[in-house]
Parts: sequence; structure tokens; C-alpha cells
Amino acid sequence: MQVVPELETGGAEQSTIEVAKAVVRAGGTALVATRGGRMVARLEADGGRLAQMPVQTKNPLVMLGNAARLVTLIRQEKVSIVHARSRAPAFSALWAAKTTGTPFVATYHGVYKAQSGLKRWYNAIMTRGDLVIANSDYTRDHVLAEHDIDPEKLVTIPRGVDFERFDPTFVTANRIEGLRAAWGLEPNDHRTQILLAGRVTRIKGHLMIVEAARRLAAAGRRDFQILFAGDHQGRTGYAAEVQAAIDAAGLGDAVKLVGHCDDMPAAYLLADLAILPTNVPESFGRAAVEPQAMGRTVIASNHGGVTETVLDGVTGWLAPVEDPQAWADALARAIDLGPAKRLEMGEVGRKRARQLYSAETMCDQTLAAYERVLEARA
Repeated sequence: MQVVPELETGGAEQSTIEVAKAVVRAGGTALVATRGGRMVARLEADGGRLAQMPVQTKNPLVMLGNAARLVTLIRQEKVSIVHARSRAPAFSALWAAKTTGTPFVATYHGVYKAQSGLKRWYNAIMTRGDLVIANSDYTRDHVLAEHDIDPEKLVTIPRGVDFERFDPTFVTANRIEGLRAAWGLEPNDHRTQILLAGRVTRIKGHLMIVEAARRLAAAGRRDFQILFAGDHQGRTGYAAEVQAAIDAAGLGDAVKLVGHCDDMPAAYLLADLAILPTNVPESFGRAAVEPQAMGRTVIASNHGGVTETVLDGVTGWLAPVEDPQAWADALARAIDLGPAKRLEMGEVGRKRARQLYSAETMCDQTLAAYERVLEARA
């Protein structure tokens, strides 16, 4: 049973869906305890089962109730592994696992800040399992630096991309043109299309990119269009701030907020270039690997797990964090490189992504980790 706050969008959620599918394929029962979300349909289509409960809460009384619900579920369904993927639900999940004597696994999905002893204690819940999974070497190093944990119970399993879904040969022209129409883009627009995919939150770097775009426009460039594809997930204030910055810079036709996208493979093929300008390090950065799987080059902030997934000058470029002039220069270089050269780099990235970051490999390694824990308990 995996426990995750919500099944909306994001790397942890995507990994939950992929592992559930692998468990079903291996002949097991894939339970997911979660509040719910738009990805529930995918979970159930793949044979997984939803156990809906408010595990996203940080309310201590509700967390206690969740723990009791999980105990009942574990006993009723004869759950063999409890796998927590976020801190708040991990408290309930760990209590339920200990109460029932069930092995507990946790995936450390983020590089959590610890500015106080209390916050470090809160973060440490993710290290109290029989086995801890880090989603990159960067995350593994962070866990070892922050927590008193036996390195032998810490394993690195990079996130994977579903290459059955993220395969450019399977995306039809109709899907791309349908997305272009939905986003209000001109069908014969020959500007370089640049895609920033991810939740519309401050850490993703939208405002810095608006400033970089303003500088490009001030230099006389009109050969690009930047698309912000992602859900604000209730953060309407920040989304409004980004739109206000676009309007103030006179970039209404050059930078667009296009909202949530359900067809990311088509979105990456619509784009000529993908960007990941985060101002906080990503522990892994699936949004840097997915476009590479689709043969697209990437510009990413030079920190965190993306320094493992983007090879500077080979499969894309790494740019200084929160430096709009450096980003404007990087965007200009990528645009000037031209389609043919970008596609050559993209093909190198595609082959490397398929070799190192497949969902199948991630799932195989996760199921092997489950077996390791079960054997140790036997």
C-alpha cells in the first residue's frame, strides 16, 4: 500500500501510479491511500485500488484518525508493505505499520528544509522506515548530511519516465494541433516555442523567466514564445502576479499562461525547447527528463538533481540560478542554434534518458526493494 497526500500532478504522484501499475502486473494488489485527485482515473485504469482518506492533512487529530483507518485497511487487505511518499501522511502510515507489524518503506522525494530542530524532527519521519528510497544521488547526499541514518538502509532509485507514453513516434499530428488550438496558438507561428511545464508556484521561476523574456524583447528579439503549462492549484495570487508581470513588460503575445495540460507528450513535441528555471533545487526534476525522452533539449537551473539528468552542452544547458540576464543569454543561444542542431542534441538526450531513466527500471528496482525488506523481516 502506497500512501500519498493527493493524486493531482507531480513527480511523487506519477511514481505512485507507475509503481501501482507494476505491482498489479507482478500479480499483487496495489492499494493507494490518498485524498484523491485527477490521476485516480489512471490508477484505477491500471488496476490499482483507491483507499480514499484525508491523508494530506497536518491536523494531529485527523492524522490519528487516518492511522486508525490505515490499521483497519492493513488488516482487512493483508497488506505486506506500507510505502509512504510524503511527510504528513508518513506519521499515520508509520504508526499503522508499527501497530500491525508491517514493514515500512519511505521515499524521500524532496530536499526538505530544516531551519529548526522541530522541522528536522518532522523531516526525519521519512528516514524511520525499514528502508529509505532517495530519488537521486543529490537527495541521498542530502539525507546522509541531514539525518543520523545507517547508509545501508538508504538506496537510490531515480524516478523514471513511462516510455510507452513519452515516445515521440506515438504522438499524432492531430494531438499536437489540438493542443495548439486549445492554447490559442497560431498554426503557422514559426517562432521558437519554449515550454515551462510544472505547477505555477514561486519556486518554479516563472517571474525570473518573464524578466529574461523582457530583456530579450528589449534587445529586439521577436523570434520566441514562452508557454507556462501548469496548474496553479489554488495559488491564484501568484498566478495573477505572473500575469501582471507579463502585462507590465508588454509581453502578452510572447509569454502565455496556458493552464494544466493532460497531454504532456504532445506539449513537448509542440515545443522546440523545454526550460526548468527553478530557484529551489529539485531533488530529481522529472520535468527535465520527460522532454529529453521526447527528443527536446532542456535549459535548467544549475543545482539539485537536474545536474545529474541534464548534461551541460550535450543534452541541454545548465544556467545560473535566478540570473535573468544569464537566462536571457542561454535562451538566445538555444534559439540561435537552430532546429537541426537542437534536434541533434535532443536525440542524444533521448537515448540517454531511455538508458538511465525508464519507469520500468524504477519500478523493477522499487519492487526489488520491497522484496529486500520482506526477506529481512522473514
